[in-house]
Amino acid sequence: MVMLLKCTMSSLKRLNLGSNNFSEDIMVSMASFPSLRSLSLESSNLGGTLFANGVPNLPYLEVLLLNKNNISGKLPMEALTSFHHLKVLDLSGNNFVGSIPSTIKLLSSLEVVSFAKNKLHGTLPDHGFCQLKNLQELDLSDNMFYGNLQECFNTLSSLKFFDISSNRFTGVLSPSLIANLTSLEYIDVSHNKFDGSFSFSSFSNHTKLEVVEFISDNDNFNVETEEPVGWTPMFQLVVLVLSNCNMNRQKGSVLPSFLVNQHKLQVLDMSHNSVQGNVPYWLMKNNTKLELLNLRNNSFSNNFPMPFYRNPNIWWLDLSGNLLTDVIPEDIQKFLPYLTHLNLSRNSLEGAIPCSVGDMWQLWTLDLSRNQLSGEIPIGLLTNLSQLSVLELSMNRLHGEVLSRNLSFGNIESIHLDSNNFSGKIGNTFNKTSTFFELTVLDISNNLFTGLVPQWISNITLNEFAARNNMLEGQFPCGITSFLFLDISQNYFSGPIPSCLNLEIVEHLHLGSNRFTGSIPDSFRKLFSILTLDIGNNRFSGTIPEFLGELSNLRILQLRNNKFSGSIPKQLCQLTSVSLIDLSSNSLSGQIPHCLRKIAQPTYEAFIPNSYSSYPRDSFYNYKGVLNKEFVIHDYDDMFQTQDEVEFTTKTLPLLYKGGILNIMSGIDLSCNKLNGVIPEELGLLTHIHVLNLSHNRLTGPIPAKFSNLASIESLDLSFNNLSGNVPSDLIKLNSLAVFNVSFNNLSGRLPETKAQFGTFSKESYEGNPLLCGPPLEKKCTKGTEETHPSNEQGNDEKWYDMDMTSFYGSSGSTWFVFVLGFATILWVNPFWRRRWLDLVEEREQDAIRIPRLCFSARKNATNRETPLTT
Repeated sequence: MVMLLKCTMSSLKRLNLGSNNFSEDIMVSMASFPSLRSLSLESSNLGGTLFANGVPNLPYLEVLLLNKNNISGKLPMEALTSFHHLKVLDLSGNNFVGSIPSTIKLLSSLEVVSFAKNKLHGTLPDHGFCQLKNLQELDLSDNMFYGNLQECFNTLSSLKFFDISSNRFTGVLSPSLIANLTSLEYIDVSHNKFDGSFSFSSFSNHTKLEVVEFISDNDNFNVETEEPVGWTPMFQLVVLVLSNCNMNRQKGSVLPSFLVNQHKLQVLDMSHNSVQGNVPYWLMKNNTKLELLNLRNNSFSNNFPMPFYRNPNIWWLDLSGNLLTDVIPEDIQKFLPYLTHLNLSRNSLEGAIPCSVGDMWQLWTLDLSRNQLSGEIPIGLLTNLSQLSVLELSMNRLHGEVLSRNLSFGNIESIHLDSNNFSGKIGNTFNKTSTFFELTVLDISNNLFTGLVPQWISNITLNEFAARNNMLEGQFPCGITSFLFLDISQNYFSGPIPSCLNLEIVEHLHLGSNRFTGSIPDSFRKLFSILTLDIGNNRFSGTIPEFLGELSNLRILQLRNNKFSGSIPKQLCQLTSVSLIDLSSNSLSGQIPHCLRKIAQPTYEAFIPNSYSSYPRDSFYNYKGVLNKEFVIHDYDDMFQTQDEVEFTTKTLPLLYKGGILNIMSGIDLSCNKLNGVIPEELGLLTHIHVLNLSHNRLTGPIPAKFSNLASIESLDLSFNNLSGNVPSDLIKLNSLAVFNVSFNNLSGRLPETKAQFGTFSKESYEGNPLLCGPPLEKKCTKGTEETHPSNEQGNDEKWYDMDMTSFYGSSGSTWFVFVLGFATILWVNPFWRRRWLDLVEEREQDAIRIPRLCFSARKNATNRETPLTT
């Protein structure tokens, strides 16, 4: 094709070959078009290094568009300077690395530059962009640039478009830099590390300004809009984003007063600012073109029955995370008839969900979670809203048999009904028009549902099913559904785990706290993608299968409180990515494998929340310059997440760990078994572990001195064993240790100094060791009590093996016979001592029962506990 063009079109001036599939050699062929002024190879999958095979001779080239390719390497600035007339350069969406050479200043004709969405880094050159006096559009977004923004940028008086978002710029954003750029139409400095204060009045003389975006990633940055008092803007904004900017912090976090003069707004985002006062509904009246209003996470506190103004253009309304009270207006659909996204979550709204919500026929996402709503769900909410994709009603006081009626979910993809008072059975009948092809997430956890799980749950395209903490029973049905997330813990399911369940792609499997019996099924060896496996608090028996060690992605293994016996398989040491192992409260015996030192050190984040918030419109505004830029909706990807939730005993309490904290939490719990032998000193190599519980076993030997290397340990429990020796003094190095328990062992000697964390432990940490001494115990240390292994007296050369063993055994036996006979005689003739002896025996029996009970905790109610924060 190129050769044909060479022969017939040597005078070609514009060439657009975008969205094709070329190699980098195509650039060399461009030398055949010496008159070429505009070249576009957008999305052509060029790859390789730009100009690796030579620079084409294009002396008149003005426009070069190479965006959205796979070009790598450094910016070939030396080669680009050969295009002396270049005005537009777009290298965005590639894999360029390194910094921007200062030689860019040689391209003095440049008017438009985009290096967005690459891997560039470094500071911006002092004498680079600032020399490009003709520059009108500059996009450096989505890179890794750092350092201060050069003051010389204020000389670019022709600059219209300026986007440096999603980088690592620091320092103060100088108002004087902005004040001189009076040609600005679009500015985005979001997601950087600027600090200090920025005065919004710097824009007061910008008559052409339409788009301003400030989303701060630094809590020390604040935007001041009220100084100087009485300033009047000369602009009419279309997009204003001031998010997480500590807006008007010195003035009591008030709403910007200049908004009264704005009448063309299409997008207004003032989320995460702690702004106080009443919700500014007048903005809808003043700005009839307003499409998106995001006031999320502020402190607006007026009652909800408010002076709504009808605005048919509002598509997106987010008032979540405020202090709204009262009820949702019954006629809300009359004022916002075309709303597609409504988020009123995390407020204090009361009353029932109005039936009129079921008439908002264009509604796509609805989030009313974390309020105090009561009553039943309007039928129309599940039947009339044909466009509804995400329904979030979690954490309210709603009730009724919402799933018992004839089911019809329409096009809903994600339903969250968890943490309410819904009851009844899950229906197994449908309307004739019912379809479940779109449903991928169903969360009914923490409710009062009863009965069996119907067959349709396992026969649709359901990726995630959460029914935790209900009263469901029977066996879970088999089917074709390929679950990614299945949580049916804390119910009454019984029998063996069905081997026919389709779990080959499951990542999170929670079957704990039920009545499952039998052994771990052989089908579990196919759980190649599993991250969380929780089958604790059931009635499983048999041995722990060795194939669990082959589940290489496994991060959490919960087998606690079952009837497993045998030894701990050494194959579990192959789980090098595991962070939590709980084998407590079983009947495991044998020794602790030395190779466990290899676990509990994950190197990557696995618990990243999944978002299912699809939305029909991601753009509400397009900047139409040479560089087209769409406004992308911020801050809604975390609204409809499914997070993994795991219970683990830490600091003597069964606590819930949820979401991202599971990436940093690590622990091993082998307590309440029959393990014997010594504690492997290799466990001291688990430097990242937070919890280690070996209590209530039959362990012997000393406490390993290498435990002083457990730098991150917060809870260490070795109680109720047969450990001997002293408590290593180097343990005082453990600065994170909050709970330490070595009670009821055979330890002896002086306790470590009461320094650092050891100054916080009470005598209960050491009770049941009569040979221990020193603070915090009342027993003081003497020379005799400190000597753990007294030596033979000097001068005594007699050895025990030189004794007459016949005489020794005869003497010992006679002595014991006389003692037992005398003791029995006393009990026979003295009723008082006989009663005391029987009482003592009964107390010992009660202790024998009490100690195992310490190993068992009722964890059904642990879901309401607060998740602790660790390191």
